[in-house]
Order: sequence, then structure tokens, then C-alpha cells
Amino acid sequence: QVHLVESGGGSVQAGGSLRLSCTVSGLTFDGHTMGWFRQAPGKEREGVSCIYWSGGISYYAESVKGRFTISRDNAKNTLYLQMNSLKTEDTDMYYCAAVSICQYRSGKYYEEARYNDWGQGTQVTVSS
Repeated sequence: QVHLVESGGGSVQAGGSLRLSCTVSGLTFDGHTMGWFRQAPGKEREGVSCIYWSGGISYYAESVKGRFTISRDNAKNTLYLQMNSLKTEDTDMYYCAAVSICQYRSGKYYEEARYNDWGQGTQVTVSS
């Protein structure tokens, strides 16, 4: 079973920064594309960003492009999301997951989790 532990969330003012981390066990981390998702109460979970196993290729949702940076440390089985210039609309619970699909479809970013294993998430709250 895949075990994911997200951390690094918090409350910041608009324009601020946060760095999320996700420690992964139960899978061959460097053999998987990994990604971040976010979800607000009552809404569907949406893909934010993904990074291929080598770290050389990454994709972003249009809403976060230029502000967020995804990275990974395969030696530490850890995924990161550097979030800069945060906006109030970035307020969500953030989750990491192994990803089976991450691509642009008709100009829109699409991301799909490979397994139905999710961590507890980490809450990001951005105030104006």
C-alpha cells in the first residue's frame, strides 16, 4: 500500500510563499511520475502539477504556471511544491499522489492519480 505524508501547509497573506513536501513509501518512488492535486470542500479534486520520474519534465495547470515549481528528491523519496505569489484562490487542501496521466488536453491541464491511495493532505489558506 502506498503511504503519502504531506506537510508544509499553513496560513499566509496573498503574495506570500509556502513550500509543500510529500514523503512517500510503499512504491518505487523513482519509477513513478508524481503530482500534486488540490481540493476545496464540495469541489472535485483538481490536478496542479506533475513531474516525471527523472525530474526533467514537469507540467502545470494554467492557474499556477509561473508561480509554482514542482521538484523531487528521489534519494529522499520526497516530492516538493514551491508556491510563490500565492493568491486567495489557491486556498485548498493539497495532496500528492503517484500519477498515471499528466498532459494537456485541448489546452487544459489534466492529471490522473495512478492509485487510490491518498495522504491526509496539507491545508493552504491564503488571505487577502
